[in-house]
Amino acid sequence: MLKRLLPLALATFAVGTDGNVIAGLLPSIAADLEVSTPAAGQLVTAFALTLALSAPLMGALTSALDRRSALLIALTVFVIGNAVTALGTSYEVVMVSRIVTAVGAGIITAAASSTAAAIAPPERRGRALAFVLGGLTLATALGLPLGTLIGRTDWHITLWAVAGIGLLAAVGIAAGLPKVTLPAASLTDRLRPLKQGRLLALLAVTSLTFLGTYTLYTYIGPTLRDATSGNDALLTLILLAWGIGTLAGNITAGRLVDRYDSALILTGALAFTTLTLALTPLATRTLATTLVWAVVWGVTVGIIVVPQQHRLIALSPTAAPVLLGLNSSALYVGVALGGGFGGLAQKWLGLAPAELGPVAAGITALTFLWHLGATRRATTTAPMAPAAASTPTSSPNGHPSAQPPSQQRGGATRHAN
Repeated sequence: MLKRLLPLALATFAVGTDGNVIAGLLPSIAADLEVSTPAAGQLVTAFALTLALSAPLMGALTSALDRRSALLIALTVFVIGNAVTALGTSYEVVMVSRIVTAVGAGIITAAASSTAAAIAPPERRGRALAFVLGGLTLATALGLPLGTLIGRTDWHITLWAVAGIGLLAAVGIAAGLPKVTLPAASLTDRLRPLKQGRLLALLAVTSLTFLGTYTLYTYIGPTLRDATSGNDALLTLILLAWGIGTLAGNITAGRLVDRYDSALILTGALAFTTLTLALTPLATRTLATTLVWAVVWGVTVGIIVVPQQHRLIALSPTAAPVLLGLNSSALYVGVALGGGFGGLAQKWLGLAPAELGPVAAGITALTFLWHLGATRRATTTAPMAPAAASTPTSSPNGHPSAQPPSQQRGGATRHAN
């Protein structure tokens, strides 16, 4: 199992590093491309928005392919896009290349997650998802701070490194992943679940959560300038602390969702995230308090993704690829809006970067209230109709669980090489 999941985690690690590392390189990129820091921040917004909008379309175009072929195509586009970014010498070229890269990245996370859900037994599905999504969080723990440190010398080198990781992931998938065929879904099929009020409520939680997070995180470098005194090594240390916290939260979430109710886990994570963000101006005054703040915030952010994925699969196991793809789009809509909103707040409201923390806390508090309302409504409504027949079973902890698509009629089939 580990041999099959490892290249999927490496692919998400590449996407996670690529999607996040720009935030740590904003000052260098802005100076090199001769634009303002908020303008450079829009590279994050463009990447995330393109990923969100292109993911359903690209998912539909590749749905008839086995997941290995789809991932290899997506990684090829991803690697080429990063290579062009690394060669870019103007803001316009870098912006276009980020958009191209996002088109490839839009397929990777959802395809990797749905493949993991298909090949894992029901009682280990949460841990399988956490392992694959752990690539995203490991990117913040290691890839992001190391990429930031390297990129302070020359940010182009970081993008070359990301392209190399994507290429390595492609080799691992080609060599070690069996063919996993999931039910094909047209664009209409992929968008049809959006008519379900319960699903929209869940996707809104994803978008709002990352809107709050990236309102601050996109500008994390300028936010921590006082705590680091402009020292790049100290910034890398803080990013590493945040990333380790995120990884710990992700691992913890994988075990928790296999034992406890996902909605309850999400409730606690959102509450602690709100409090942590609200304390940003106070917590980032010294290096010591900033390190503690970064770890706590990282843990809360790391917990959030896995229960959301688990709840979506529980809605309709046979529609997992479609639902996970929509969730990936919702996540990056939040990232895009957060980066854009954070830049506008600085420009129009005259806020200092550290003052974005309470703003992000306010957004997360609204997300918390929305989540509570959506969860309460869900207990009085019927489950979403599945795309195909599925047979719910009971997991060892007594919570309802459904067999993965690979073990259901009309679900995924696995072919050995």
